[in-house]
Amino acid sequence: MNLRKVIRKKPRNINGAGILLIDRDKKVLLQLRTDSNSWGIPGGCLNIGESLEIAAKREVYEETGLIVDDLQLFNVYSGDEQHWIYPDGNEVYIINNVFISNSFHGILKADEIESKEVKFFDINNIPTEIIPTNIPILKDLKNRIDKYF
Repeated sequence: MNLRKVIRKKPRNINGAGILLIDRDKKVLLQLRTDSNSWGIPGGCLNIGESLEIAAKREVYEETGLIVDDLQLFNVYSGDEQHWIYPDGNEVYIINNVFISNSFHGILKADEIESKEVKFFDINNIPTEIIPTNIPILKDLKNRIDKYF
């Protein structure tokens, strides 16, 4: 337990996986997170031994109720722009593996554990309260969405 107290206070790299889900109107799915009260794409950390694709799909399902059928790699984000301090004080640098998909099904519903609200937004009219680590991702999506769909 003492080791965990020391490690918790030191920044560390973590692997994350998320998905830019795009609906037929080219709107992107964002979630209002319970921990930061900010909007961001669905995603989270990998479990031990889990693949990036499985982690991304699992996180989307857990947080939004949607099942992703197909996905492709959008980009990998890392470095200072992926620095994050959680409300509980944990400090991380995320290696953020972001996928994109317009192939999904299910009933959209916030899980009320990690997501307060889930909603599709026009990329030109997203909320201003965006998780800082997601700003470069959404900027890239805005510049590249027409290349995908």
